[in-house]
Amino acid sequence: MIIVPIKEGENIERALKKFKRKFEKTGAVKEIRARQAFEKPSVKKRDKMKHAIYVQHMQQVED
Repeated sequence: MIIVPIKEGENIERALKKFKRKFEKTGAVKEIRARQAFEKPSVKKRDKMKHAIYVQHMQQVED
């Protein structure tokens, strides 16, 4: 639960900005998106390997 202390006479836009900042720091949106698009560990490993091969190939071409 996110609690945003508001000072007396504080602008509502400023309070919303504080709330959004705290919400972003919690990483809730990232976690929700990650859970929606679940990827098996074997698929993650395969993609990581493909990326490493691609990067290595690009470095060889560059040299």
